[in-house]
Amino acid sequence: MSKSNSKLFNKKDLLAYFLIAGTGAIVQLVAGGLIKDWFKVSYEESILPAYYISLVVGFILTKLFAFNARQSKQTRREMIKFLMVASFSGFVTWFFSVLPYRGLNTIMSDFYWQIPYSVKKINLTQVLTTINGMGFSFVSNYVLHKSFTFKSSGFYDRFKDLIR
Repeated sequence: MSKSNSKLFNKKDLLAYFLIAGTGAIVQLVAGGLIKDWFKVSYEESILPAYYISLVVGFILTKLFAFNARQSKQTRREMIKFLMVASFSGFVTWFFSVLPYRGLNTIMSDFYWQIPYSVKKINLTQVLTTINGMGFSFVSNYVLHKSFTFKSSGFYDRFKDLIR
């Protein structure tokens, strides 16, 4: 690994991860809206299911395009570690989405945007607080995936040797 790739915040990995996370964010926002509409659940109840739907997209794209993990041949181990990190970051997303949303609702009502030529209204308050939660999750995901999920520490191989 080159010196520039070993740094936690190098430009190439950060840009690749940002683009991948952006794709996941779009999937999460769309899935959250559909879950709320189809299953008639609350905003708070839609965040985690939408997050886990975007997780699948995120793992595949992260494995293929970020952190040079495409050829690692450790996909199963990376999936388990990805799920651990993503579960923590799912809580981060939920917490930093719901807390500001509830806080805003105590001082003002939701703000809606009418989609032109449609009957659908988008709750911009929920969208903005979800994006806030995603921002905090982006930081925790990036750091943990780069330093834990897609980093080979040799621990797994040593552990396998120990139990043989």
